[in-house]
Order: sequence, then C-alpha cells, then structure tokens
Amino acid sequence: MNHVDMAKEAIEVVRPSIEALFERTVRKELHIVIVDPRVKPWEASFDDAILYEYTIRNSDEWPAPYDEFARNKARQAWREQQPNGVTQQLHPSSLLSEDIPFYGSFVYGNVVVGCSGVEQWFDVLISGWVALALEQLAIADRFTIK
Repeated sequence: MNHVDMAKEAIEVVRPSIEALFERTVRKELHIVIVDPRVKPWEASFDDAILYEYTIRNSDEWPAPYDEFARNKARQAWREQQPNGVTQQLHPSSLLSEDIPFYGSFVYGNVVVGCSGVEQWFDVLISGWVALALEQLAIADRFTIK
C-alpha cells in the first residue's frame, strides 16, 4: 500500500472515534493535515511535504480558516519535529511571526499530523489518533505476507 492510501485509511480507521468525539466538541468539523514521514524539513518546502489533507465539514462556511490553521500547526510541528504545543510552551523563542498561537498537532516518530476545527486539546487528540493509526498501518503493511 502506498503512503497516501495509508493516510486515507488511517483517517477512516479513526473516523468513528472523531464522530463520537463530536458529541463533546463545540464545532463538528475540522481539517487534518498529514505530513509525509519520508520528507525532512531540509529536503523540501512544507507544501511539497504534505502527504494528505482531509476535511470534515458540516456547513458551507467555517467561522475561521481551519484548513490554514491545521497547515500552520503541522508546519510548526514538522519544522521543530515536536508537537507545536511543546514549542509554544517550552521554546517560544523559536516561533516565527507567522506561527499561530494555537496548539493541535502530534508527532510520532517521523509522522507529523496537524488538526484544527475543534477545541485545541481535541485537535491534539485527533492528530494523535491519526498519527498512531498511520504508523501502525505501515507496520502491518510491512509485515503482511503478500
């Protein structure tokens, strides 16, 4: 299975949990950005490193640009190789002027995921679910006899 297919499947695997989580969130929509774990910040631009993006949208207009926020969170995490909330809390001197002050990303090994649309602590949770699912699907793919 290729990496894009794994990213799509990772979101589908956790989608029921996201839907269940919507029972607790203020909004019921979000945007997810998965960065290609094979691409490092010194090898490509962030836009070229995006592996897959996915939107759950329940209205025609968002009250904020959650897709841009998710990309920003993922870019921060990819650049620093740690969740953007860690950088914001412990290493704010490394933040750039264009970095947003919200957290909502997860880094697991080389897998970086950013999410925006629900409360930022739930953005982290969803990002973590997707990152872990992607890595475990890659492990399963590697060890499945074909």
